[in-house]
Amino acid sequence: MSGRGGGRGGGPSRGGAPSGGHAGDKKKRESILNLQTYVDQSIRVKFMGGREVTGILKGYDQLMNLVMDEVVEEYENGSMPSRELGLVVLRGPNVVLISPTDGSAEIENPFN
Repeated sequence: MSGRGGGRGGGPSRGGAPSGGHAGDKKKRESILNLQTYVDQSIRVKFMGGREVTGILKGYDQLMNLVMDEVVEEYENGSMPSRELGLVVLRGPNVVLISPTDGSAEIENPFN
């Protein structure tokens, strides 16, 4: 069928996988920070807006949502007393910084 309203599905120039390749050939993107090394360890998390919490990392996902236990919220410059929050789920899009409480670890520069 040629002309208007012809066959469906498109051809090589319309959508689908790029010519000469398969959809599964894409290289899997690796995370810069491997949070698995910090599971069941104490970490400090800083959020947009200035809030900070410290607690034990129990789990995470690819969106950087974190599950932490024994969480204590601390305020900058001690303006308010700290609060014990217990078990919480922290939303990844609000996370600015994640660091171990027992010091820092140097990682290889992933951009070289």
